[in-house]
Amino acid sequence: MVSKGTGASLGIAIAKAYLIIDPVFDVKNTTVSDVKEEVALYEKALVQTQRQIAKIQRIVHDKMGPDKADIFTAHIQIANDPEIKKEIIHTIQTSRLNSAYVVTQVFDRYYQTFASMEDNYFKERAGDIYDITKRILSNILHVPLPDILGIKEPCIVVANDLTPSAMALLEKQYVKGVVTNYGGRTSHAAIMARSMEIPAVVGLTDITKKITTGQLIAINGENGEVEIAPTDINKWQQRIKDFARLKEEFKKYINVPSVTLDGHKVEVEGNIGKPVDAPLAVNHGAEGIGLFRSEFLYMDNDHWPTEDEQYQGYKKVLETFKDKTVVIRTLDIGGDKKLSYFIFPDEANPFLGWRAIRFCLAKPEIFKTQLRALARASLHGKLAIMFPMIATVDEFKQAKEFANKTFTELENQKQAISHNIQIGMMVEIPAAAVLIDQFAKYADFFSIGTNDLIQYTFACDRMSPEVAYLYQPNNPSLLRLVKSIIDHAHALKKPVAMCGEMAGDTISIPILLGLGLDNFSMSVTSIPKARMIINNLSYQECQILANDVLKLENSEQVETVIKNFLHAKQLIS
Repeated sequence: MVSKGTGASLGIAIAKAYLIIDPVFDVKNTTVSDVKEEVALYEKALVQTQRQIAKIQRIVHDKMGPDKADIFTAHIQIANDPEIKKEIIHTIQTSRLNSAYVVTQVFDRYYQTFASMEDNYFKERAGDIYDITKRILSNILHVPLPDILGIKEPCIVVANDLTPSAMALLEKQYVKGVVTNYGGRTSHAAIMARSMEIPAVVGLTDITKKITTGQLIAINGENGEVEIAPTDINKWQQRIKDFARLKEEFKKYINVPSVTLDGHKVEVEGNIGKPVDAPLAVNHGAEGIGLFRSEFLYMDNDHWPTEDEQYQGYKKVLETFKDKTVVIRTLDIGGDKKLSYFIFPDEANPFLGWRAIRFCLAKPEIFKTQLRALARASLHGKLAIMFPMIATVDEFKQAKEFANKTFTELENQKQAISHNIQIGMMVEIPAAAVLIDQFAKYADFFSIGTNDLIQYTFACDRMSPEVAYLYQPNNPSLLRLVKSIIDHAHALKKPVAMCGEMAGDTISIPILLGLGLDNFSMSVTSIPKARMIINNLSYQECQILANDVLKLENSEQVETVIKNFLHAKQLIS
């Protein structure tokens, strides 16, 4: 039996399944007689939780380095957040409800907030909240968590979901793969699986109901395939050997230019969320940063980050890349991305509401603080500033004028800044996409944000299972829109990048190359493979291919043509 999920970490594995069952916490809505004792129980559990997370953090630091260990700094901060702690204690004292129930209620509210977010990266932070909640409840109720360290023979771990702390305890010598019901490519578990080079398939919905411990299974971490009780074991073993050879091939493409067989050069860059991610991007051969999501500096904080706090973060990334371009997106908050220290108004449809550049223009002091920090940091590298969620030419002109006035103000204050700061925009709203020829008069560059552009183009919420089938990056209508963006920008000699998931997709790369995309920006672990594909293709052939698929009717036809093309080039199996 074969199931299909999301390939989250490259690799092939075949081994016996090891099913991890989440503990059942018997949390009841009951009152307590001794409130002080109940508060003490919660506080003791909190101390135990922090110690456990600190221990896991040390393990991660030794196994995967400081950047991955930083995940658990955030966990400790959440667990010990003074506002959350204050709310839990106050609720226990006033309601006399038991601590386990109060912890569940309070953390569940935070979980729901993140789980309802549209952006995949933020949506999957709900898993971190769940991880912390589960650990605190384990300590309050004395219910042990699964013994991950007890795995001492080769297996593929199968679970409802795997929290970052569970992933951190996996031993690569025994765990050959990971399979989960939930999760996506940007979950911390997926990120850690890629760092550990453990094949992973996520988002299988009910795989834990189909597999039992000890059952032989095989997984493909690229295409998301999971085969239960495989009949052709030799086929899977051959795939493992083929992938091992392919991994060695990927390494050859880490520190080489991205150039097609017929000499056409493009840039392959990385998407990052935090300054600590920059070294990882360098190690994977990023030719720059195509998207630095600056909102993490705000979301991982309990206050509006100051100019100096932001400056230090931007400076670190720019210094890491020196003479390579770093594109920093200005604050993209609102919609599904909330802040603990600012209350957004209720909106019927917040994803189409007061967010991103709309919010920044309405809050000039917040916007100015970020722009000042960016301008000061510009002396330490090659900075490009990108405005998100631009809908109209006037909106872009207003934002750019505000930025330039801020820069002039800094210079008048004798603050040195670079005079080569590029200012561009995200193309994620169809209204902007069809008016690129006008935007190109004012923008220095464009970056296509396909995650939003696709769902706005097809009027589908990519998080809704009922309409997920409409999220089609390789649909000819979307490809024609991308072609229009590139053609109109190039007519005025403005470069076009893509920083959505589509840029790193194996099937999409030949089309985007043929359409003339200048910069491919993606998850850093995808860079070597993407460059291998680009460097083994002919630009001229890809142009012909792109022109042909634009004439097709649907995604399925496009993907069949591209797969056949790549298979003939021996770039996919």
